Amino acid sequence: MFIDLTHEFHDRMPSPRLRAGEVGVRIEPYLTHAETSDAYDHKSEFEITKVSFQTSVGTKLDAPRHRFRNGEDIGTIGLERLVVEGVVVDARHCKPGQSLGLADIDLPDDLAGRALLVNFGWDLHWGTPAFHQHPYLSREVIQHLLKSGTSILGVDCANVDSTDDMERPAHTWLLGQGCLIVENLRDLARLHGKSFRFFAIPLPARGAAAFPIRAFAELR
Repeated sequence: MFIDLTHEFHDRMPSPRLRAGEVGVRIEPYLTHAETSDAYDHKSEFEITKVSFQTSVGTKLDAPRHRFRNGEDIGTIGLERLVVEGVVVDARHCKPGQSLGLADIDLPDDLAGRALLVNFGWDLHWGTPAFHQHPYLSREVIQHLLKSGTSILGVDCANVDSTDDMERPAHTWLLGQGCLIVENLRDLARLHGKSFRFFAIPLPARGAAAFPIRAFAELR
């Protein structure tokens, strides 16, 4: 059984850090059925779609290049790092802007090579201003994940870090050690008490620092 953990990717969806005059995600016909019909003597017709967006949008994967100028990009990450055993922890008690400490969650003992998914329950606020007033991981939790050898850290909010902390310790420390980051997940509550593999699959986009993904879990 598979559980989809990805927000729908659609035209004009919420998109962070837009420049003045930018719309964000655009999904529109490049060639319409009507425009191609003549070319096929009206015996068939096709649509070709044009999609444009900045890559830190939707349910997405951050590669080390997102934080480091010479870090590995999305296209260089092997599939073996994008399909790993996963575990979810319950952090739905957190309040807006709260720093999640080790005393606030029950982390499993063995995180080496696994994906840790933190369920803040923040996907319920997707598409609203409240979504950006999210909790985040404390420095002690990040340090614990580094020592534990966690392979992927995933959250169901907009950022693993506090947006008030300019050092961005989770991005700095985790990506610096090759631990990948997934943000804007959804439906993590469906994984509580389950054994699963986690998939975080982007296009192999050479040069991209981050990229939208199809994130899902395969239940054991």
